[in-house]
Amino acid sequence: MADQPTLNTGSHDLPVTPALEAYMADRWAATPLPADERVPGYAHFPARRSRIAAAFPGERLLVPAGQLKVRSNDCDYRFRPNSAYAHLTGLTGEEQVGHVLVVEPDGEPVLYLRPRSDRSGGSAEFYRDRRYGEFWVGRRADLGEAAQLTGLRTAHLDDLPKLFTGSVPTRVLTGVDPVLDALAGRPSAERALHDGQFAAALAELRLVKDAWEVEQLQLSVDHTTAGFADVVRALPAALRHHRGERWLEGAFNARARAEGNGTGYETIVASGAHACVLHWIRNDGPLDPAKLLLLDAGVETDTLYTADITRTLPLSGTFTPAQRDVYDLVLAAQSAGIATLRPGASFREFHRAGMRVIAEGLAEWGLLPVSAEEALREDSGLYRRYTLCGSGHMLGLDVHDCAKARAETYLDGVLEEGMVLTVEPGLYLQPDDLTLPPELRGIGVRIEDDLVITADGARLMSGALPREAAAIESWMADLLD
Repeated sequence: MADQPTLNTGSHDLPVTPALEAYMADRWAATPLPADERVPGYAHFPARRSRIAAAFPGERLLVPAGQLKVRSNDCDYRFRPNSAYAHLTGLTGEEQVGHVLVVEPDGEPVLYLRPRSDRSGGSAEFYRDRRYGEFWVGRRADLGEAAQLTGLRTAHLDDLPKLFTGSVPTRVLTGVDPVLDALAGRPSAERALHDGQFAAALAELRLVKDAWEVEQLQLSVDHTTAGFADVVRALPAALRHHRGERWLEGAFNARARAEGNGTGYETIVASGAHACVLHWIRNDGPLDPAKLLLLDAGVETDTLYTADITRTLPLSGTFTPAQRDVYDLVLAAQSAGIATLRPGASFREFHRAGMRVIAEGLAEWGLLPVSAEEALREDSGLYRRYTLCGSGHMLGLDVHDCAKARAETYLDGVLEEGMVLTVEPGLYLQPDDLTLPPELRGIGVRIEDDLVITADGARLMSGALPREAAAIESWMADLLD
């Protein structure tokens, strides 16, 4: 049988003889999925799909899982499906490469996928294709199995181009799958719509979490809590290593891979002045027992929900007076922000409450050239020299969930029961900032917790991790005993 040029083979793969090809096509046992297997949260997905269909009546909607991205040469990054696709299908595995959920104008959802290769049907993909072959990357579902898992009608991915040959208004979630974007951009696909309205609607669909989603987020928080304890237990070895930050990163990431899909974002392990770099992910520095450690990390569950928690820890086990002063000010700001959380409150209110505490503290320390009130004015903001970023965000399938939502429904909107968000004020006192006394330079503190809005306030999902300075010292001592 002739070689198949469409197979993704490597330059160093061995040639396959006709005899071997014939032998590989023979005598394989059937390996069907269990008849009762369904995606986790199976019952919750139909309502989500109905809501997005109702938002765009009479239109065909395409939500892609995405494509592989090359890391280097013939090595790809690990694949994670797009969050909107996962939210509507429940499919979260690495085998979802290239798949597309289509919601037809009548509201019927159809899953277009690359089905499992038929081993006896003349295809060599299952053992020769490095990107899609079962022997290389693992099993995929066939069309019937995918329908069983999801409750969706299924179709072969090869049939997807046919959707762009008619006159049906077709709306595509762009920027996720370049293959689909190119297909939608053909002259025959003149009816394809390319605006931000669809992306916004998909994001807003996730603003309020259902009970199952809150359970998944709590699971991710619980695994993250265990990972923070792992980091503290790893401190003695890390303090001896020339790149102790990376040693601790490995300790947390091991927990994330053991308990879930991995980390929900790149783990931040920032010691000393590295904590003043807001998204420090190099994690290549040594640890100084006299300094603080800022750990910002989250475990992503197998269902792709992630926690996002930050703790700032004294590497010696005990805060110095200056470190504790900074820590206590940030904690007071966080507590003030958390106190505002309730249904009907402005989303921005917790940030404003926290920043008022920060500004007043900085003014009391004599660090601001103006009063706290003046620094807080919209035309001033001088306090932000020491705390640049916002104090929290929505949380869910993405660490910064619902980012494409319209401002009026998110940033300028109000909180609702079921929303999950972080509260994370911080102070970042740069090591070269001459407005600071020497004892404060190079101190970075952030405290971040995950909360779900309830009927009468908010529940602290990450409360198993201590927040107060004395409680942190006691917790670390117990873990290191």
